[in-house]
Order: sequence, then C-alpha cells, then structure tokens
Amino acid sequence: MKKYAVETTVGIFLVFGLLCIGYMAVNLGHVSLLGDDAYSLFARFTSVSGLRVGSPVQMLGIGVGRVERLTMDQKDQKAVVEIRIRKGIKIYDDAIASIKTEGLIGDMYLSIGPGGSGKLLGPGETITETQPAVDLVDLVGKYAFGEVKKQ
Repeated sequence: MKKYAVETTVGIFLVFGLLCIGYMAVNLGHVSLLGDDAYSLFARFTSVSGLRVGSPVQMLGIGVGRVERLTMDQKDQKAVVEIRIRKGIKIYDDAIASIKTEGLIGDMYLSIGPGGSGKLLGPGETITETQPAVDLVDLVGKYAFGEVKKQ
C-alpha cells in the first residue's frame, strides 16, 4: 500500500509540474487559446531598424500591445509594421507612431501618441503619421566629422 502512495504522490507532482510549464509557455509565448482580445493596426515607416517581432507597443508609457509582423511594401518602398493592440484601447486617426529606444542603448519599442481628432481607427486600418527611429551612430558620425552645424 505504501508503494502506491509514493507513486501516486509523484504522479500528482508530475502532472502539476507539466500544467505549470504549459501555463508559462502560453503566457510567455503570447499565445491566445480561448479567443483573441486584440485587434490589428498597421503603420508604414521609412525604416524600422532595431524593431523586432514581439517588441512592445506603448501608449502614454503603458504597454498596450506588441509588434506582430514586419513586412515591406515594394511598391511604395516602405516598411509595414502590423501591430496588435488590446481591445478597449482607443487610437484615433491622427495618432503618431514612432520608434523609440529604451534608454541609451536599449531595445527598440513602438510608441503611439493616441491622437484625439474624433474618428477612431478600426481593425485593419493604418496609422498614417509615423516617425522612424533616431540613428545614434549616424548622429555621432555627423558630429565627429563636423557635419552638424552650430546655430
């Protein structure tokens, strides 16, 4: 009888451990099993250098989504960013999407100024006002070689 009690206890701990690993994989992997609580928006940039799939999207300093996909529009020669925004977050048609850096040499993230013109962007619509990331290497190079003019 004691042999079966030990095996049962080990089995319960094993099942519990597997459930915990599965829960962490779903949460850390940003997988939605029971339905999607987000909608897609698009933004077109001249450069998305440093931005990656899974990068955070912030509005007013608060995380509201993540970068879903990076593609290129060959016709207009623009980088197209697909953004997943949580439902309930209102973004207007005059919003500004800009690529920013966390700290001096940190990871890139997408920052959205919410706008306020009155017309809300719906799923699948495009944020038209965008600002690419500031390239620090180019700025330092221009300063070092005297291309920056003092006023």
